[in-house]
Amino acid sequence: MAERAFDLVIRGGTVIDGSGGAPYAADVGVRDGLIAAVGPNLPAGAEEIDAAGRIVTPGFVDIHTHYDGQATWDERMQPSSWHGVTTAVMGNCGVGFAPCKPQDHDRLIRLMEGVEDIPFPVLTQGLPWNWESFPEYLDSLSGRSFDIDIAAQLPHAALRVFVMGERGANREPATREDIARMAVIAKGAVEAGALGFSTSRTLNHRTSDGQPTPTLTAGEDELEGIALGLKAAGKGVLQFVSDFQQPAEEFAMFRRLVEKSGRPLSFSLAQSPKGPDSWKILLAALEQANDDGLPMKAQVAGRPVGVLFGLELTLNPFSQHETYKAIAHLPLAERVAQLRDPTVRARLLSEELDPKGPFAGSALRAWDNMFLMREQPDYEPTAADTIKELAAARGLWPDEVALDHMLTNGGRGMLYHPFLNYANGSLDPSFAMLSHRDTVPGLSDGGAHVGMICDGSFPTSNITHWTRDRTRGPKLALEQMIRMQTRDTAEAVGLLDRGLIEPGLRADLNVIDYDGLTLHAPGVAYDLPAGGRRLVQRADGYVATVVAGQITYRDGEPTGALPGRLVRGAQAAPMRLAAE
Repeated sequence: MAERAFDLVIRGGTVIDGSGGAPYAADVGVRDGLIAAVGPNLPAGAEEIDAAGRIVTPGFVDIHTHYDGQATWDERMQPSSWHGVTTAVMGNCGVGFAPCKPQDHDRLIRLMEGVEDIPFPVLTQGLPWNWESFPEYLDSLSGRSFDIDIAAQLPHAALRVFVMGERGANREPATREDIARMAVIAKGAVEAGALGFSTSRTLNHRTSDGQPTPTLTAGEDELEGIALGLKAAGKGVLQFVSDFQQPAEEFAMFRRLVEKSGRPLSFSLAQSPKGPDSWKILLAALEQANDDGLPMKAQVAGRPVGVLFGLELTLNPFSQHETYKAIAHLPLAERVAQLRDPTVRARLLSEELDPKGPFAGSALRAWDNMFLMREQPDYEPTAADTIKELAAARGLWPDEVALDHMLTNGGRGMLYHPFLNYANGSLDPSFAMLSHRDTVPGLSDGGAHVGMICDGSFPTSNITHWTRDRTRGPKLALEQMIRMQTRDTAEAVGLLDRGLIEPGLRADLNVIDYDGLTLHAPGVAYDLPAGGRRLVQRADGYVATVVAGQITYRDGEPTGALPGRLVRGAQAAPMRLAAE
């Protein structure tokens, strides 16, 4: 029997190739894990996907995830791989698990537990700890197979504790000797395959016992020393998250780091209710930096960053009430039965919020900025959709409406509180940030916040909301959004071998039923180590996802193929494309 020209042909689809150019009809032929041909009427493949009436896109490159732990025990980087992601960059926000001395295992676990809401028992049971140095961590990952490619960054918190011990954890200033050691380790990490270095400068990031992240107050001399370590290696990107309490001064420091190191830098940018217009200051400064030739980007979110509350989740509006505390230990079904009891319900609703509890007086009772999570989520709801307004329309108190909704579906109903990108009750700021030439989509946090946030579905909602479904303002062209979360994100971190449908590039691809692409409400799975709970979110419409030429998902279900591997460092474009 004659050998087929291609291992796989995606036939008859509408190709949106990641360049931002107009869609076109073509077949896509794959051979040896690479795109071999794009054009009409390609010869038969050993395997074929009928893409008639479907769009064909590059696989999505998500540059802001936290699969650092999950990648050590799991083969599937879900929920990201359910949403067309074929490459995920982890180790963001300065948190991770390498380098790490044995005596600091619990310290880093408690930091990840606090910052990223991954329970201590999950990490204690799940992490194999068969590494100490960062290169050893990469070696551990390189022996594993996944449903997507993963790339790692060197986290500042782990590096600081590794070098400085207790002094680093307590946020003491680094000495010149400390900085020199960190620079050497950073240089070695990127030479071993780290994609870059990340740090956190936000009070939102705390250990599970309430202590700020070790990197919060790290001096510019420390950050400069580490950046110069990357400069000495001649590779690696910088990733920062900050409160930007003084946006102009903080950005000026970021700019100086790029000027001195020459390394690309990205930072998280979102609208905060504490400074609803600060993002405009930062975007203007970013634009000027790029005009001056500095490689800087902002990572932005296409929808609100929102906390989910529910009886199965980390928090709900009654978590600090004495009546709820007394039954919080019960299995969900028993708690639901108790909360449906008229006597218990009346007692619960009569109690005041504990003023000393977490989020007291703000998020847990922000009825004017809290919404019911429906089966088909609305991530740009109106003021009329708030629990406050729904309660007024029904003649109820807001806490009654919240409780009743959480008791639906056997106690699995969820509430949604958008706390970033929604200070004005619309996504117009997100539109402005997404549309800017110097930003890239990011901040999905896939793999993290497992009991409070479920934003690994960003790639899907970016497509459905911004190119098809939005009714409250302008939209984006489909080919523009595809480019943004394929080629733009890939280029931002130096992965030039993917993100386009071009011969010679990696065959990471999606076949999507664009009209049928539908995001479902988040749900809860108990599939982490130690039976740990996590939020997950599915979507309909992904007909097939292909990684390195192998079909990994069909109609949202895994095929069993695990072609994904650890990506060590930046990847060059094929010589032909590089010449162009």
